[in-house]
Amino acid sequence: MRVRVATTILGITAALLAVPACSTDSVDSQPTTGPAARPGKATSGTTVLSSAALESRLLDEGDLGSGYLRKPERPAQHDDVTVVGCPALNELGGDAAIGGSLSFSRKARVSFTYNGSSSEVSEELYSDSANKLSEGIGRIFEAMTGCSTYQVVAGGTPINMASQKLSPPRGLGDEQWSQLLTASAAGRSTVVKQTAIRAGSLLLIVSGSPALVDRHLDKALDKAAAGS
Repeated sequence: MRVRVATTILGITAALLAVPACSTDSVDSQPTTGPAARPGKATSGTTVLSSAALESRLLDEGDLGSGYLRKPERPAQHDDVTVVGCPALNELGGDAAIGGSLSFSRKARVSFTYNGSSSEVSEELYSDSANKLSEGIGRIFEAMTGCSTYQVVAGGTPINMASQKLSPPRGLGDEQWSQLLTASAAGRSTVVKQTAIRAGSLLLIVSGSPALVDRHLDKALDKAAAGS
């Protein structure tokens, strides 16, 4: 199975090119250990869900509260991509370095901006066998956090990347992964946190401004796993 990296770097690239001034994400970007262990919280069964079922379990504006605006889906990107200084990402392929979504057929995605600022949060849901989900997302996080610094050249734009493996939140789902990415280009800098939780046959990935990821992760997992 060919695995493609989730939308994190692609989103970072877009944010860097769109931000009008030199800016570093102002939300708290320090690593967190997450909530205390809560055995059995938001676990899921083995049923593989359809994309339509996943769509109904995504967060919406009502779940998030005031100040959030849903973003339109981004069209597919086909820019030439080169990864410099990270062999593990090269092994996944150039497209994988900024890819669209993971290559599981059952998937759903949504993104929001917050209070009209550059702060964003996105949610991705996937469904497949537990083994396939675990292998796919585990390989991606291992590759992305295995290189502390590297460069992505997308469509001729060089982007300097720094990655940091974080302690994932404990007690959520069956497996957890988390990382912090800092992207810099043309004097602009963006910090993005990405946390992935596998609960049975469901895989949840929440990415965006670190404070927003921490704020909505539990809620996203509870809604995604509801009824499973």
